[in-house]
Amino acid sequence: MKTIQILKTAGSIACVAFALNAAAQTSASAPPAASESIGQHVDDSAITTKVKADLLAAKNVKSTHIHVKTRKSVVWLTGSVPSADDKAAAEEVVQGVKGVSSVKNHLKVAAE
Repeated sequence: MKTIQILKTAGSIACVAFALNAAAQTSASAPPAASESIGQHVDDSAITTKVKADLLAAKNVKSTHIHVKTRKSVVWLTGSVPSADDKAAAEEVVQGVKGVSSVKNHLKVAAE
């Protein structure tokens, strides 16, 4: 019985640590979602999913280190790309996604 309680506690600690790490990954993060309605949150989730899919499908963007967040139809790109061309191409792909009102491109170009 104590083993189960220990495993539950360890799992809870792992979840909290993961959540804190995910929240601290970027310095230029999207604004908090506290002011969003449920409908807006669903719309933003759909936009985020579509943006990620389009970035993965884009032949001219190396998108494995791009993080995407959407708040009120504004897409925030963070992470790193290998070149300035990839940064510009990523922004172009995102601007072409239906429902995106603007793009905040905070991608960093990795040193070569």
